[in-house]
Amino acid sequence: MDVDVVVVGAGVLGRSIAYALARAEPGLRIVLSGRRGPGASQAAGAMLGVLGEVTAAGVRTRHGELRLGMAVEAAARWPAWRRAVREGAGAAAPADGYGTGTYILLNAASGPLDEAAFEAVRAAGARHGLPVEDSAVADIPAYRPLDNDRALRALFLPQEQFLDARRWLRTLDTALRASPNVHRAGAGRLGSHGAGYELATRKGTFRAGRVVVAAGTWSGALLDGLDPELPVLPVVPAEGSAVTLRPTGPVPPVVLRTPNRAYACGLHAVPQADGSWYLGASAAPALHPGDAPTAGALRFLLDAGLGQLHHGLTGARVDRVHHGNRPVGLDGHPLIGNAGRPGLWVATGTHRDGLHASPLIAQELAAEILGATPSPWSAPWRPDRRPIADWTTADAVEEAAAHHAALAAESRMRPPLTGDWPGLLTDAYRHLMEQTYARMPDGYVLPPELAPLGYEHGPALAKLARAHLDRLANRRP
Repeated sequence: MDVDVVVVGAGVLGRSIAYALARAEPGLRIVLSGRRGPGASQAAGAMLGVLGEVTAAGVRTRHGELRLGMAVEAAARWPAWRRAVREGAGAAAPADGYGTGTYILLNAASGPLDEAAFEAVRAAGARHGLPVEDSAVADIPAYRPLDNDRALRALFLPQEQFLDARRWLRTLDTALRASPNVHRAGAGRLGSHGAGYELATRKGTFRAGRVVVAAGTWSGALLDGLDPELPVLPVVPAEGSAVTLRPTGPVPPVVLRTPNRAYACGLHAVPQADGSWYLGASAAPALHPGDAPTAGALRFLLDAGLGQLHHGLTGARVDRVHHGNRPVGLDGHPLIGNAGRPGLWVATGTHRDGLHASPLIAQELAAEILGATPSPWSAPWRPDRRPIADWTTADAVEEAAAHHAALAAESRMRPPLTGDWPGLLTDAYRHLMEQTYARMPDGYVLPPELAPLGYEHGPALAKLARAHLDRLANRRP
């Protein structure tokens, strides 16, 4: 069957791009392909984070500041985007738990990274005209930490949005079913067909001149199957686990969270549409997607949540355990735009930003696919780029070592006080990072948030980066 556009990806980006295309051009024949699995969207906490995602290190870099600008723009688009999707879904649209308000906690189980993030949040709010309010810790609703984990300071972000990710995906599905020009297909094999593309699925074979690959951490395998020499930056997964709890008391109508810390998105509790509380999230970069949480990840998450947010949650029932694989570009940044081949677009590598940035990415990419000039929002994130290197190796080593020290602080690691054990541990972290970064090929600086991947799978990661650099070098002009 000949169609106009094939969108490959069952997560929030794939669904949003298909909906944006259908809304922009009602006569367009669109096929949305994908399979359900341990992707990021179904497991997301759905903080539509702008200032809540800010870190001091991130906004010191050019591309970190560009990411913040995208987050600000996406937040501005969310109200109208949500309204349009819900109107498209009609009366069948479920309640989606949408709300505003986030408290950021600087608590005792933290380190210098958290303090620096607090000041970075305040400064970013001032730059972008977003309100940041100091809050008395006693005013934080439903906050009952252990005494030795209690918050020292707190900020309130009144405009920070959130919703229930699983309900939002259902809303998108309902809107897509109501779009007569969108056909849903299962997973398929993507290949070339003349000057265009062909997707073979159990529901049939679809041919199109335009394809969007938005399949999260599985995007690389799809592109390799299409053309193994395509110089698209590799994407690796960052596994994350979370739980939905049903507390015995009322859930506050706001998000409680800590700053982004220690390679992760910070501890966070997000109210859900059904009155439960989403508690997240662990983070573990890997070379291949994982299909289930680890015992260690769940133990760390529950220990942190019960100690730092609400020790009364010990009596809460566990409704659901979530596990997903966040897609991360090998340089830590997203891949958005044309893949250096006619009719082929990519949208992946968004790490924690995919759901929040989905209105912006979907609308801008849809316009480009329909003939508009490539968007300035996607220009920095060309999929066929050299790895972005905002960090020097020396600075990345120091930042990665600081993340290790922060993780040790949150884990309540207490080194002996004889001699200089705290200093020796810091030196050991730094030495480990120096060894890790020395393994990487010239032209690739491992982003600090992927540092554990470097020392756990150094040779394989170096091979992956080197292969991409070689494909770029061998690309025909």
